[in-house]
Amino acid sequence: MRIVLFLLTILSFAFGDTILKVATYNVENLFDLDRSGYEYPEYFPNTSSNWNQATYKIKLKNIAKVMSEIDADIIAIEEIESLQALKDLRFTLKQNGLYYQYYKIAENKNTTVKVALLSKIPFVYTKEISVTSSLKYRNILESKFSINNKDFYLFVNHWKAKNEAESRRVVSAKALLHRIKQLGYDKNIILTGDFNSDYEEYIKFSKKRKLNDTNGKTGINHLLKTIEQNKSAEETKYLKDNFYNTWYDTQEDERFSYIYRGKKEALDNIIISQSLLNQKDIYYKHNSIRSFKPSYLYKSKKINRWQTSRQKPSKHKGKGYSDHLPVVAEFVITN
Repeated sequence: MRIVLFLLTILSFAFGDTILKVATYNVENLFDLDRSGYEYPEYFPNTSSNWNQATYKIKLKNIAKVMSEIDADIIAIEEIESLQALKDLRFTLKQNGLYYQYYKIAENKNTTVKVALLSKIPFVYTKEISVTSSLKYRNILESKFSINNKDFYLFVNHWKAKNEAESRRVVSAKALLHRIKQLGYDKNIILTGDFNSDYEEYIKFSKKRKLNDTNGKTGINHLLKTIEQNKSAEETKYLKDNFYNTWYDTQEDERFSYIYRGKKEALDNIIISQSLLNQKDIYYKHNSIRSFKPSYLYKSKKINRWQTSRQKPSKHKGKGYSDHLPVVAEFVITN
């Protein structure tokens, strides 16, 4: 059966247009059961925190359930600890009938959590972008793909959290932008991940003095130039060296992947270069951006996150999924 499905996939790439589904998912601290010394205390394995074989298997099973229902061709992952955790997730997905032959994690630096990638499509290459040498900044994962002789580049990001000033996220944005300039703005580029930045961060953070230490400038909006194109993809006109945030291509009340104190936020983004707005060769499919929120992930205006007790040290209850919703978009690749 697997051979038949593989042949059908190859044939779909060879004849007619191909729909490519891309997703990004912050899986909220998927740690393995090996003690490395970089874990958060509540993830020290086999201690009173209750992070053990049983709870680990539940976490893997729950995250795999979400990913299996999305069934993306390429899925970016944030907050995964190690290659072992990625392999365990990949094996659990395979048990669910979803096989990702290709995988990569940004493991060149011992940050507590990392970014990774699962793909049904082979990589042309993968590489890590070092933001700084400090363990405070997670590396960015870059990958190149080629389908029907059409190339595109995908970057997986996880910028500094919102409890820190904007200057910290600007550091990651500058490293990403430096690499984009090396490639060229004319390339087909997809920026994915948890940017810890809303698609209109420059508006929403301006009154927060704790965050605004950059005179109102943001990494996601000003450095990546995502401010000018704020209409639907169909209405958006070409702007050289700008990036388009696909959140603008859905209804405003649907633009979220996270909820903080009852307020919706779009911390996870899929952002594209100008060439992917032109309906030629390879392009973003209009109106395809969405957060994935089946009833078991999103109830009573709350996200069904992985649950731990409030007592200290926290104990894992073996229930829930992640505090983020996955974000999905589709692309058309012509033959």
